[in-house]
Amino acid sequence: MLTKEFDKPLQILDQDGQVVGPLPPNLAPDRLLEWYRMMWLTRFLSNKLVALQRQGRATTWIPSNGQEATAVGLATPLLEQDWLTASPREMGGYLQKGVSPAAVAYFCRGYPPPPELVGKDARCLPFTIVIGTQTLHSVGLAMAAKMRNENSVVVGTCGDGATSEGDFSEALNFAGVYHAPLVMVVVNNGWAISVPSHKQYAAKHLAMRGIGFGLPARLVDGNDILAVHAVMEEAVANARAGGGPTLVECVTHRQAAHSTSDDPTRYCPPENLALWETRDPLKRFRRFLYDGGYLDEKADKALTLEIEAYMNEEVQRAYDYPAPAPESFFDKVYAEPTPRLARQREEVRQETGAKR
Repeated sequence: MLTKEFDKPLQILDQDGQVVGPLPPNLAPDRLLEWYRMMWLTRFLSNKLVALQRQGRATTWIPSNGQEATAVGLATPLLEQDWLTASPREMGGYLQKGVSPAAVAYFCRGYPPPPELVGKDARCLPFTIVIGTQTLHSVGLAMAAKMRNENSVVVGTCGDGATSEGDFSEALNFAGVYHAPLVMVVVNNGWAISVPSHKQYAAKHLAMRGIGFGLPARLVDGNDILAVHAVMEEAVANARAGGGPTLVECVTHRQAAHSTSDDPTRYCPPENLALWETRDPLKRFRRFLYDGGYLDEKADKALTLEIEAYMNEEVQRAYDYPAPAPESFFDKVYAEPTPRLARQREEVRQETGAKR
């Protein structure tokens, strides 16, 4: 089922939602609709966080519009014991893994989400803002899982821009040498902020880099959730069975700014955006669901309204939750605070307490 060569990305649904490749086996209707739900939840929540940032009520956000199939699909084969490390643009994978929208929204208020909002531990590391560092974190988790004989797999993600960081090459080297149970996903959306792909790397595809580190590599249409799931399912199963790491490149495109501090109209040609809007992952998957009899227009409208209402409730829950005390950030440094940190914590408590 997987594309072994690098001639073109694996595709199961074309841009019109028509089946052009073998469908993954054992896909129950409920599961397909859950993926569709998660893709819409990802888009609604991303749009909401952008709006809150514009109102001055949230920190900088990195929109995920246009990349929902990759974000959700990379997590669909994961089990409860598996790990996921990513940047905010792969928020959909965190939602698929069990992280609550309220926890994401609280994070965007500028605070670490408390257990009351996070809920059950989904084994997702905090979003990484520093470019590429999560690649090393994911390899470390995978190496530790192997040393402990845990039956867990780690999925790490990064963008095409992060592949130019040394961290990425170091991560692949350690993963290959130590045969770590890892799937490294490169989300190639064509732009490293304002730098286009053709100015960043000379290889035909970033997946080719895996070969130099001894990793099997896969190339997939990142706007086709069925293809992403198929590739990830095989790569995750291979890692769980002791087959080692795999590098996966998902070819997609962002339909929004790099972040809320970015203006893509200054560098991205309008015809480029228009082209990729025709490849919208939600429209593609919806067409497939309609044609297959899994969904109709009435049920679709009811579903999206329910998802949007749920998202708004979760965001409100995050904003109703009190902000942490300023001195609480000392609690996250060491399990047992040093005397010096304890003194500093008390100083902060007294100074900020007097102003409250």
